[in-house]
This record gives sequence, structure tokens and C-alpha cells, in this order.
Amino acid sequence: MKMRESGMPDETMWEHFFDAPAALKRLGLRADDACVVELGSGYGTFTLPAARMVRGQVLAFDIESDLVALVQRKARAAGLANILCEQRDFVMTGTGVADGAADYVMLFNILHAEQPEVLLREARRILRQGGRLAIMHWNYDASTPRGPSMTIRPQPEQCRMWAEAEGFRLPKPGIINLPPYHYGMVLECP
Repeated sequence: MKMRESGMPDETMWEHFFDAPAALKRLGLRADDACVVELGSGYGTFTLPAARMVRGQVLAFDIESDLVALVQRKARAAGLANILCEQRDFVMTGTGVADGAADYVMLFNILHAEQPEVLLREARRILRQGGRLAIMHWNYDASTPRGPSMTIRPQPEQCRMWAEAEGFRLPKPGIINLPPYHYGMVLECP
């Protein structure tokens, strides 16, 4: 199931919206994470930096076959053998990752989906006890240069409530400011 339009620009512009390694560090990615899963890998903006930061494997899923091929090419060119990219409709069929296999799941700029609870439920299923769910989304601010329309853009409190309804727990510090245009949070899987 294709996501609702997010206002995602071309790759050159997209890359300028993030300091991906810094954001991943602030969102709790750790070198000892053995299995990292990204739902909606897009251009690989976070996939490749995550693979450089962890000793384990990064499983990257996207519905767009051309984006999966792009990330695969980038991984090969960077000499990153710990990335496995797969074209998959993870909203309709899940990820295929075993229950409790993941240490860390990334849901970045994707919870504007029509059924965010499906994504959160899949993240909960694949995370091990004590695993972490990292959420990042566009600030709820019409002045951001891109992002989903304000009618479907989730506010931080909505993301927190949706995640908690699926069994996640948000410890301190809570909402993390990821300037210039994003916020994030790291929730625990009890």
C-alpha cells in the first residue's frame, strides 16, 4: 500500500534536511545494535549512516523498487556489506522479520500513513524486549519547506499516543528536537 503523499523532494534537496548521523545518535542508535530495521528507507538517508554506526545488520524496506535498487547501489559503492534492502509492502504484508529479532526500528517521516497503528504494531512485533523504536517526523509547522500536508502531518503527542496504544513506553527526555525541521522520540519495548 503506497503511503499518502509526503511532499518528499528530490534526493539532492532531501539530503540537506538532515544531519543523519547526528540524528541517529540523538535517537539512541548504538554500535552494539545487532539488528536494525528501517520501514520506508527511501533514498537511504538514514540506512547508510546506520550501517556505518552499528556492528550488526540493517534491514531496509521500501515499497518502491527503484529506491530499493538505489540504496543497494549506494551500499555497494560505500562497501557496506551489512545492509539488506528489500522491496516490500510492509503495510499489507509486514516485514517478514522474526518476532523479537530487532534491537532498533526506525519509523522516520512515515507516520502520516493512513494506518499508523499498523506500522507501530509491526515494529512492536519485531522488536525484542528492551528494544527501541525511534520515531522522527516533520515539525507540526506549516513553514517547513516540505513534508506532508498539515491535515495529515502528525503532532508529537499523536505519535506518542499511537505508540503507547501499541504497548511502547516513552521514557525521559520525551520529545527530542531535531532542528531545523523535525522532532523525534525513542520509545522502549517492555
